[in-house]
Amino acid sequence: MPSKHLTSKFVLAAVFAVAGMVVLGVLFFFDPAISQLFPPCPLHWCTGLYCPGCGSLRAMHLLLHGNLMGALKMNPLMVTSLPIMALLVIRPRWGYFNWLPWAACIILIFYGIFRNIQLWPFELLAP
Repeated sequence: MPSKHLTSKFVLAAVFAVAGMVVLGVLFFFDPAISQLFPPCPLHWCTGLYCPGCGSLRAMHLLLHGNLMGALKMNPLMVTSLPIMALLVIRPRWGYFNWLPWAACIILIFYGIFRNIQLWPFELLAP
């Protein structure tokens, strides 16, 4: 008989899997670039600046439709981080390096700064 702990972990994983599939389904059928279903980025709405996550929903929508180049134009950091995230799911112990959260934070800060500089090549980072 399986333990209660394993059963609750399985149920939690199943709930997350179903929720993820629903979110991906909504992103597949509704284009964030034209749909009013998705709220605008609060930072961009208030300041006109792009946050590191701006364009991520549009990039995911384009990825789900097989448009890798379009997704890279929307948010290259999010697209290139997906394989790294997949590796962390496959090998979760790799996420326990002490330097990893600091490196991710520094990358996000610099990416957020660079994508708001209106000079080539930085302007390529804006969605």
